[in-house]
This record gives sequence, structure tokens and C-alpha cells, in this order.
Amino acid sequence: MKIAKRLSDSLKKYDFKSAYEATDAMKMVVDTATAKFDETIELHVRLGVDPRHADQQVRGVCVLPNGTGKTVKVLVIAKGAKADEAQAAGADFVGAEDIAAKIQNEGWFGFDVCITTPDMMGVVGRLGKVLGPKGLMPNPKSGTVTMDVTKAINDVKAGKVEYRLDKSAIVHVIIGKKSFGEEKLLENFNTVMEALVKAKPAAAKGTYIKSVAIASTMGPGVKVNYRG
Repeated sequence: MKIAKRLSDSLKKYDFKSAYEATDAMKMVVDTATAKFDETIELHVRLGVDPRHADQQVRGVCVLPNGTGKTVKVLVIAKGAKADEAQAAGADFVGAEDIAAKIQNEGWFGFDVCITTPDMMGVVGRLGKVLGPKGLMPNPKSGTVTMDVTKAINDVKAGKVEYRLDKSAIVHVIIGKKSFGEEKLLENFNTVMEALVKAKPAAAKGTYIKSVAIASTMGPGVKVNYRG
């Protein structure tokens, strides 16, 4: 397989088989993010759990102290006073049955996060087949089914991220942009890692944090020697 020269040059800057302290690993990731755009930095954590078992699921949210660097478009499905509250709190789109129909019939997905109130779940529930596969379905565990729509919107805009185990027992989370610099990226990294450690299921046995790696959009992954 032919490797692009830029990636090949990046691979020469470190030993990809070794694990580094978080500070050193982050510096390498930032240094090797040489694309012409502001690359996203992602965290990938393999956990010692079995995603096939309900009592070993790992899912939750945390607010990154320095945000994600992304402009997040928020849709709120609500009625009456809660719709007015959502507008006042800065939601990008607000609606009820009308906007649900737009999603269902027109395939509209011009938003990144969907928030709704519990009384609207009868409407939103019918969108499960289209929202679910895209990871947009509101969920109480992620704080997106709530009566406190102002807090939900503020959290999302401030940099709330959701972490969720995939079928390979790996969690993938965006922790910022290259332009943040190493210090801010490390703060975000530590926030997510602390959340994952706290979310350890009681049924998990053996080593919980199996491996940790960070990578930029176009750069190589760098292993982190994490002892949490």
C-alpha cells in the first residue's frame, strides 16, 4: 500500500509501536497535523468490556472545558413555552410535528444535535428509524430528553460530547482542533478519560482501559500510556 509523503514523513517522527505519556503524545499529534486545514483531534479508547452484555455498556456525556471547536447546530422539538424557551436560549431550529414531518418526509438533517421534551417523545419516537442510525436520536442518558431545554442547549453549545461504546468495545470522541494547542487539548483529553473511568460498569472484570490513542484527521494515531 502506497503511503502519502506527508503521512510517511509524520511516521518518521515517532515510534508508532510505542506508547507515550499523554503530554508527549499530544505534542506528536499536533506536530504531525500538517494538513492545510485545522484538523480535528480525536481520542480512541479500547475498553475491557463486552458490548454484547447490557450490564457492560459504557455511555454518557461530558462537557469539554475548552469545547470541541465545532459550530454545533441544535434542533429542539418542543411546543408552547418550551419552544419559546428554546428560541431564547439560542436553538438554531425549533419546531414540533411540522419539523418532524420535514425530517421524515424530506430527509432533512440540517442539525447536529436534537433535543426534545418528554411530552414530545410520542412524535420524536416515530423518527427513531431515521435519527437512530445517524446518532441523532434524543436520549435521556445524554441529556437530550429534558424539560430544562436551556441547560441542554447551553451544554451542547459549550462543548458537550457523548461517548458511547461501539461493537468493537471502542469509544471514539472528538477532543478539539489542532489550533487549540497542546495544553487545551490535554485538558479536554483528561476530562473525557476521567469520565470514562467513572463510567466503568460494575460487571467489568480485569483491565478496564485496554488501550488509548489520539490522532488528527489526516495524521497517524499515537498510543498513550494511560494509567487512570
